[in-house]
Amino acid sequence: MEALDVLLNRVSVPRLIEPGPNAEQREILFSAALRAPDHGVIRPYRFLTVEGEARNRMGELLVQALIEKGGDADAKALDKARNGPLRAPLVVVVIASLTDHFKVPKNEQVITAGCAAHGILLAAYALGIGGVWRSGDLSYTRHVAKGLGLTDNEEVVGFLYLGTPQNPPREAQKPEVSEFVSAWQG
Repeated sequence: MEALDVLLNRVSVPRLIEPGPNAEQREILFSAALRAPDHGVIRPYRFLTVEGEARNRMGELLVQALIEKGGDADAKALDKARNGPLRAPLVVVVIASLTDHFKVPKNEQVITAGCAAHGILLAAYALGIGGVWRSGDLSYTRHVAKGLGLTDNEEVVGFLYLGTPQNPPREAQKPEVSEFVSAWQG
């Protein structure tokens, strides 16, 4: 697949089934992530892969985070949290590993980690692997961070769900570029 085709046509694919990406495909996915723009070349990211039975444990971690958070922890919300990681054969947790750096502020480091996540999704699309980026309030709780083994200087950027598309990917919407671009006149 041509690079511009990937950039112009990638879409999220939320309905995913087995199989997940194989070892060779994962090498490509993570290699693409490592090409993210990175001011200072500090590589402020790391990734966790969650698959198999670990997805159930991740679901229970999300349930506990929801209970700890309080509020709307009804049965439907608990089931949604519990079953979230089961939506795909592979979940990649994208983590921003932030450092105090004389030249690179932490917000730039988070953006770099986000670009790394985007690189994974672009590579997945190019390989015919379905993918969708999910997050939400629970992603950013201290309970989830601790349960995933994050340090105090780390934060979840998002969860990438990867697998075989259950249905052919939809066609990408083509917004009008002029609606998002304007010239600054000073």
